[in-house]
Amino acid sequence: MSIFSSNFFKFDENEWEVLGGGIKRKIVGYTDDLMAVYVHFEKGAVGEPHSHEIHDQIGYVAEGSFEAEIDGVKQVLKKGDAYLARKHFMHGAVALEEGSVLLDVFSPVREDFLK
Repeated sequence: MSIFSSNFFKFDENEWEVLGGGIKRKIVGYTDDLMAVYVHFEKGAVGEPHSHEIHDQIGYVAEGSFEAEIDGVKQVLKKGDAYLARKHFMHGAVALEEGSVLLDVFSPVREDFLK
């Protein structure tokens, strides 16, 4: 069975999902093979280091800045920068500014986000 979101995303018409620890998200859109998620961080909020079994992930810094760590390597990323976390690579991020935002893109879709 295929899963798809709406063809359009209107920011103000979608509710935040509060994840705790100063992090909240809105799912922008998805298909079976692709998902984009808008993730808002308060200053100092931590995306705990983790890895994915089947998902590749790109984290694009849409606002603010982060200290990102991918496979043991840390870098400060600012608006317009991005990271690539291939499946099985440990990765995490810490927001360095209030209102920092990542646009996370996953392949395939994160079905666990839809439950």
